Amino acid sequence: THLHRTNSHIKPEITGRDDKTSSLWGPLKELWETVDGAVLRRQPESVHLLDLQLKKHKPHFLSLFKNPPKSAEQREKVRKASTEGIAIQGQQGSRLLPEQLLTEAFILSDLFDIGELAALELLLAGEQQQPYFPGLTRGLVAVLLYWDGKLCMANSLRTLIQSRQGKTFTLDLSGELVALTTRFTDELMSQGLTKRILTLVSEISVTREFERLQKERGLGNEKHRKEVADLIKECRQALADSLFSWTCQSPLSKDDTLALIGHLETVTAQADGSLDSVSLALVMALLYCLDVSFIEQGTEDRDDLLQALPLLTERQYVSAVHSRLMDSQPWKLPGLQAVCRLAWALSLRVLSQLPQGSALVEFTEADEALADQALLGDVFLFMKEGMLGCESFSQEEFYIRRVHSLITDFLALMPMKVKQLRNRADEDARLVHMSLQMDSELPSSLRKDLDHLMILIGEFYSKDPFGLELGLEFWCPTESLQHTSLQGSYLGMALQRPPHKQVVLSKFVRQMGDLLPSTLYISYLRMLKGLANGPQCAHYCFSLLKTNGAAHSDNIQGVSGSPVSWEHFFHSLMLYHENLRRDLPNPDSAHYRHPPLRGITQREMEGLTSFLQLLTTIITWSENARLALCEHPQWTPVVVMLGLLQCSVPPVLKAELLHCLAAFGKSPEIAASLWQSLEYTQILQTVRAPGQRQAAGIEVELNEIESSCEEYPLTRSFCHLISTLVEGSLPVNLGAGLRVPGFQPYLNFLRDSVFLPFPTRAYRRPAEKWEVADSVLEVFHKLLRDYEPQPSDFVQEIVELQGEQVPAHKPPGHSIMFHLLNDSPMLALCLSLLEEGVRQLDTYAPFPGKKHLESAVLHCLCLLDLALQKEAVFMDLLRESQASLLVSPLEQLLQGVSPQTRRADHIVNIARYLYHSSSNPEAAFQSAKILRRIANYPNIQIRLVGDFTHDQAVSHKLMAGFVECLDNEDAEEGTEKDDIDSQKKVARIRHETQIHILNLLITSLELKAPNLALYLLGYEVKKPVSSTNLQDPGESLCVCLTGVLGRLQRGTEKRSGPALTQQAPHLAELCYQVIYQLCACPDTSGPTMRYLRTSQDFLFSHLQHLPFNLPSNQIAALSQMSWLMKTAAIELRVTSLNRQRSHTQRLVSLLLDDQPHAQHAADGESGMEDETRSVSGFLHFDTVSKVRRKLLSVLDAIDFSQDMPELLQLDFFERTQIEQVISNCEHVNEQGHTVCNVKLLHRVLVAEVNALQGMAAIGQRPLLMEEVNSILQQVVERNRVRRSLSAKRHALQSWRSLVETLLTACPADLIPADERQLIIRDLLLDLHDKVLSEDAAGELMPIVAGAVFTLTAHLSQSVLSEQQQGVGLEASSGFASIANSALHLILRKLLDFILSTGGGYQRLRAHLYGSLLYYLQIAQKPEEPDTLQTGKAMWERLTAPEDGFSKLQRENLAIIESYGKALMEVVCRDACDGHEISRMLAMAVLDRILSIDRQNQWLLYICNSGYLRSLVESLRQDDVALQSLLTPQPPLLKPLYIFESKMALLTRVAKTGQGAVELLRCGLVAQLMECQVFDMVPDSDAHRVMRDPSGFIPSPMDRYRQILLPTLRLFQVILTSTSINHQQGAAQVLQWLIVHADTIQSLLRCQELSMGALQELSLLTGIISKTALPGALEMGGEVNSAALMEFQGHINRFQRLCLSLLGRLAGSERDRLLKQAEISAPGDSAERREEMEVAMQQVCANIMEYCQALLLQSSAQAQFSICLFSPSGSEPADLSSTVPSMAYSRVPSLGLVLYLLKNSAADFFRFHQSHRQSLGKLQSLDQLPPEELKELCQGLVSGPGGVEKISSVQRSLLAKRRLVQLINNRAKLLALCSYVIETCLFVLWRHLEYYLLHCIPTDPKDSLLPGSTLYRSRLASGGRGLSLSRVSQQDLDLLKSDMAAGFGEALQRKLLEVEGLYSQVRSRYTFIQALVRRIRGLLRQPKS
Repeated sequence: THLHRTNSHIKPEITGRDDKTSSLWGPLKELWETVDGAVLRRQPESVHLLDLQLKKHKPHFLSLFKNPPKSAEQREKVRKASTEGIAIQGQQGSRLLPEQLLTEAFILSDLFDIGELAALELLLAGEQQQPYFPGLTRGLVAVLLYWDGKLCMANSLRTLIQSRQGKTFTLDLSGELVALTTRFTDELMSQGLTKRILTLVSEISVTREFERLQKERGLGNEKHRKEVADLIKECRQALADSLFSWTCQSPLSKDDTLALIGHLETVTAQADGSLDSVSLALVMALLYCLDVSFIEQGTEDRDDLLQALPLLTERQYVSAVHSRLMDSQPWKLPGLQAVCRLAWALSLRVLSQLPQGSALVEFTEADEALADQALLGDVFLFMKEGMLGCESFSQEEFYIRRVHSLITDFLALMPMKVKQLRNRADEDARLVHMSLQMDSELPSSLRKDLDHLMILIGEFYSKDPFGLELGLEFWCPTESLQHTSLQGSYLGMALQRPPHKQVVLSKFVRQMGDLLPSTLYISYLRMLKGLANGPQCAHYCFSLLKTNGAAHSDNIQGVSGSPVSWEHFFHSLMLYHENLRRDLPNPDSAHYRHPPLRGITQREMEGLTSFLQLLTTIITWSENARLALCEHPQWTPVVVMLGLLQCSVPPVLKAELLHCLAAFGKSPEIAASLWQSLEYTQILQTVRAPGQRQAAGIEVELNEIESSCEEYPLTRSFCHLISTLVEGSLPVNLGAGLRVPGFQPYLNFLRDSVFLPFPTRAYRRPAEKWEVADSVLEVFHKLLRDYEPQPSDFVQEIVELQGEQVPAHKPPGHSIMFHLLNDSPMLALCLSLLEEGVRQLDTYAPFPGKKHLESAVLHCLCLLDLALQKEAVFMDLLRESQASLLVSPLEQLLQGVSPQTRRADHIVNIARYLYHSSSNPEAAFQSAKILRRIANYPNIQIRLVGDFTHDQAVSHKLMAGFVECLDNEDAEEGTEKDDIDSQKKVARIRHETQIHILNLLITSLELKAPNLALYLLGYEVKKPVSSTNLQDPGESLCVCLTGVLGRLQRGTEKRSGPALTQQAPHLAELCYQVIYQLCACPDTSGPTMRYLRTSQDFLFSHLQHLPFNLPSNQIAALSQMSWLMKTAAIELRVTSLNRQRSHTQRLVSLLLDDQPHAQHAADGESGMEDETRSVSGFLHFDTVSKVRRKLLSVLDAIDFSQDMPELLQLDFFERTQIEQVISNCEHVNEQGHTVCNVKLLHRVLVAEVNALQGMAAIGQRPLLMEEVNSILQQVVERNRVRRSLSAKRHALQSWRSLVETLLTACPADLIPADERQLIIRDLLLDLHDKVLSEDAAGELMPIVAGAVFTLTAHLSQSVLSEQQQGVGLEASSGFASIANSALHLILRKLLDFILSTGGGYQRLRAHLYGSLLYYLQIAQKPEEPDTLQTGKAMWERLTAPEDGFSKLQRENLAIIESYGKALMEVVCRDACDGHEISRMLAMAVLDRILSIDRQNQWLLYICNSGYLRSLVESLRQDDVALQSLLTPQPPLLKPLYIFESKMALLTRVAKTGQGAVELLRCGLVAQLMECQVFDMVPDSDAHRVMRDPSGFIPSPMDRYRQILLPTLRLFQVILTSTSINHQQGAAQVLQWLIVHADTIQSLLRCQELSMGALQELSLLTGIISKTALPGALEMGGEVNSAALMEFQGHINRFQRLCLSLLGRLAGSERDRLLKQAEISAPGDSAERREEMEVAMQQVCANIMEYCQALLLQSSAQAQFSICLFSPSGSEPADLSSTVPSMAYSRVPSLGLVLYLLKNSAADFFRFHQSHRQSLGKLQSLDQLPPEELKELCQGLVSGPGGVEKISSVQRSLLAKRRLVQLINNRAKLLALCSYVIETCLFVLWRHLEYYLLHCIPTDPKDSLLPGSTLYRSRLASGGRGLSLSRVSQQDLDLLKSDMAAGFGEALQRKLLEVEGLYSQVRSRYTFIQALVRRIRGLLRQPKS
């Protein structure tokens, strides 16, 4: 058996529980928490703490409630505190205190008679706690704390004593704990605890204390008064309970027992004759002292207990107690004396029957005499009135058990006394009878002992709050009851004799009923009513009444058998009915009001009432009795009772009849017929007879009889009956035929005649007003609760009634809904009732009917909540039906103005119930629920904030209410199953209230400011939120945020971690969520994070306890961790941005370190804590060198496996249909999980089962229901699995974001690179191990893949940056800080992961491909500067040792190849089809692997397995998509990116000869020829307007280039790869050029040479130079002559365009372009400019190469070669100034080539110089001045001020990168220049040789055509000597002189120097020297 416990009211110290507070309160609070934790909550490791606390507080226990004494020196010290300051315990230094405080301290010291220092400390504690008590001064709070400290002391004492082992109960505690408490309490007892307690109980009294407080103004508002009074009462109670608990377990010593008796002699009763609860506890303590009944129970430790019993072992004890109780001196309460005497008499009687009792004969003789004295003292009357009358009697199980044993022992041990009582009663009855007949006075000597005994038994057993059913001892099963429904105590063992006591008791019940005198009739019935209380008792009682009737039915008297039998009772009822029915007056007659009442006398009334109550009790408990009586053919109780209701009997009797009918109505079988009978008898008149003037029935009784009597029993019981009946079923066709069928008339009556007028009626008993309201609201609540809006409710149906059509009634729930959604009187009354309720509660005074008012208020709140819950569906259906009803949403109606206060305060009134959560948890719960529903409407929130803050006092109260609810310690998570125990139920309701409030905060925080959450959490509502300055509750009000944090912080300083996460996991999860939301919302983030960081150190203290481990509730634990990690991620980001390094560092090391910390360094923890730490085993830390990183242990806590519910096994239902139904019942809940609504599903399935017809279905019903049950269980399981998976997903995501924040947002130098790589390695390996395990859930894979991607990216970055800084490569361990083996392991796991994903999960693989790319990047060699130094000889290169990069690359490749075809298959398949991003990444992976695969394994696989062909052939499909891209506003850029990836991959394939050939074989060029996208060149100017301002979406022209350039590059690579042995490539590419000739020519003519255009040109000219050669056509196979001609034409056009381009680029246009580039985009000019320079040089080089090829191809000797340049040596004028068309039509002159040559030579030196400088800088990078470094970085960092933010290490890295870039760029330019120089020389030489040696000049006068045509024809025809004659001698001479001038000495020297500088370095020999020599020779030649 378990003892109940009482908790104190006051909040525990919230902010850091240290000893700064008063010695009279803080330490005592801590003591109580320790005791409570050890004994009642059984916390682990608490015994040790308890031991320490008890040692510390032992003196306090010994001098219980003694205060520290006053002293003069203290007084002096305190007086000087305002001038000199005073040292306060627990704080450093001394403090100056204000004078006012000291005055208050002296008052307090005098008031409680405590030491001055203690008083001062108490005041300071009060000041500190003040925020939790709005509206109280520090002095008033101090008064509360004083008494709370006392109460903690008393509670601790009581709990310690309760934990002892003993004879009555046990708490099942550990032996160690019990030994400790027993030892401690024994010592206290030996030091005189009993007397101290008795003194205190008599000294302390509320009235006396209040008088003292009143004098000093120590009492505040009503709440304060009530709280002080409660604390004082509870102190007394706890002290008395301590004594009671002691005597329950162990006896008191002789002196203590006598002291207790002495105390009881002086006790007085309360006004109503009952004892108060403290005296009752002491009386019970004495009764337990004298108790020996436990000896009969044969428990195993009986002998030990007997040894300890002084009654048996000490003669003096017995003699002292005996003489004290025999003393004839009367006590103040003679009844109490009688009870003690009776108890003693019974104990003596038991002793006399024991062997040890023989020694005590002289005392045991006196038991009879004592019993007589007790009876003379009216012992039973006092027990009923004095003891049962006390309300705390029924709240303590062991009081009940002791009184039960007292009564039963009396009946069993003193049968003779009982017999005497009976005889006396018979005697008295005769006397009464005679005196009645003779009309004389009643005799005065009547004793009513037996009467009292029976009434006591009836009263005592009629209450059974603990479900003990003790009354069973009075029923002895005579016949063997083989009844299945009864599991009695002695069933199935009918042969075994019941215990003697039980036989005696049952004999007593039977014999008392035999020949019962009429005077005892009512008492006997009452006794039976008590004894029938309970399921089994009721059955026995039913049988007794049945047999009583049967046994005597053959009597001479005929009907009347025993007067106590069903037979007799129902017979009488029928007779009454017969008699009264005859008198039924005509309702229209005038005398209706005053019928001749010759029916029932007062005495008969009482008898009838008693019997009706007995009947009600029996049928309430026993269903069998209900059915048996109802179906009895002769008695027909229901009919008779309804009949009597129509007769004129007093309302009280009618009320009893209705109650009895309600009990019958509990069975659904009876309820249905009861409805019909009720309607038939017209108890409530629903049909008016035509011509009837006035109403009849209950309405008349209410309005005329009850109202004038001012008592309403009938109305209340009618409501009760209806309430019972609507629970079973609502009859739809009630009253059909006579009226519109349905329940409506009853509802109208209840609403219009009962509910609406109730406030205005008169009541004799004030309490009855609330009883009426409560009973009628209960009906409304039930009706609305069971109502689900249906579409049919909104359609007006018509019924036919007596030939006319009338509208049908709607369901009652619909009607109530309609009234609540309108500004109806009903809603107004509900709201005013709420207002009245909260006003009454605010007085804190008891008033009549308080319980019923609270219940009525609760029903009102429930109605509002249900209406809010159902209104959405209701309104939707209403809208769809287009009915003409008008309704308003309830949340808007609630904003209406209240007629009482003339303010809109309805919602405020609802919220005020939270303030009363301690006394009314359920109302607070409903209030929180309503507020939460209203909070969903953003527009209402703003109004609410205004309403809540409008009135300062109310605002404080509301805030205090919210905080109090959130902070309630008694709340416990539980399920509805726990509700049997009322305390658990209350705890659960409090818990759910907290959940609702937190959800309210969460919902509100998502809305814009101002909202309720901000107000409640203490942020600024009137000013901008971000300006809030949060602070610890000192001066300010306590707000919800402190409540939330307070709950979370409790326990963080202990090893077990935050207590809330264990005790209320769901609550903790929401608290963490609120904190996260505050940190995540931009407005609140600043203030919140500051507050959490500075005053709470919140994150650190919570993160150190990760991972939370809750085996019972994994889901909640995961969610808690999720929110906490998300908050931590924000904190890391914010502290990194604000450069708060120490904070970031602390968190980072907490999460990542693998070295053990000295756990929780003792900051501010006392030595006591340290001791415990060593005890609780921190020892193992010293031996272990490494611990698991916190991040990894959190990952361990997420279990990747998920047990899935197996499929349904169904026998009756169709599975597919059931699945359909289940998916129809699914909805998304607040957390965003899709769950199935189990209640809805249950309704659907049950309706389906009920719809089945026929006998077979009825037979199968149980089986069907069983299957329904299994389906529901399955669905519940599914919901759990979904919740669990989503919790895991959430946790994993938060974990991932925390990891990513750690790696990206935190300053890089917090985690050194080597450490960083190890961390990433650990994380990667662990992640993979978890995800690759057999049973990992697929749903978690995507998140893991994402995390793997980020981690690999960081690993790659980290390794690369480490190499850039030049460390690690030489280290022997391998590549970088991370060993190669680890890298290989990571690669293996990655590939395993890729393969494990199988066919599905393509998007997921995208992440993995990304990771793979990052991983492979690690082994890529960084870019090295091209120093142009002589390369090592070939031999040296071949023999050089392998460097780290190539080694790692080789090993990587080996691992990849070990996976064989499986991996190739997956990657290739992903590359060919599926999701776009995966395809791109898969292609990138292929590209990467192909680039390192020296063996070409992968290439072979791609070629042979057809994937390459499939890729090539997909180009045609891309064409359409690409065309759509060129519209001004493209739909999506995806196709473009895919095309680019494809081209990149094909280019990679083409880089090997084998691949290129394969591509040509697959018809690559043919596919590209058919693509039309190349011909759709966008018009560049037209789209300027449509530019994407962000610059993210490229312009159409850029998009076109993104398509064209990769294609051209691919062609270039193919041409390069196939050039040696195979002209096929060139021919195919040429065909492509020709197919798209128009486009290409337009590109070559390009007007505006932008960067993109130059890139296009450089690629195009490169391709043309290799393909557009006359010889290319012959290679292409058979082509007919016409086509050949056409091709030739195209080729010639290409040539012409190329040459004219040369003119543009070689000329001065070049400088102009570069300048222009600088002006147009100054920011990125440097790099841009370099690129343009390269592109231009490249174009020149390509064109020159083309010229060279053309010359060489036309002929080997100069004399037969074609001429490309005209023989004019003058340098061209500024080409750009001439008209462009002219420039194109002219043939370029040789002068242009010369000009190009000169420029190139000049450029060469410029570039060479710059190259050398950069090299120098690179070699001395460390010595560069910072300005220069900045300048270098500028190119690579975008945005102004970007460089400033970079760390110096980064800066030098960037500078290095930029220099390498510059050097390589220059090297490229140098190569190009030298090539251009070479080709220019060659072209010059060829032309000069022709013109000067072989050309035959003609006379100018022959020329008919201008010069230009001449050259054109010469060039165009390509023929020989057709127009040779066109060149005149003059031209040639001029040419020679110009050339000689241009090709002077200086130039020649320069050229030779170029060769010297460049060619030798490059170890290749150029022809510059030779060509220069030849040209010089030609020019010097004398004229022939």
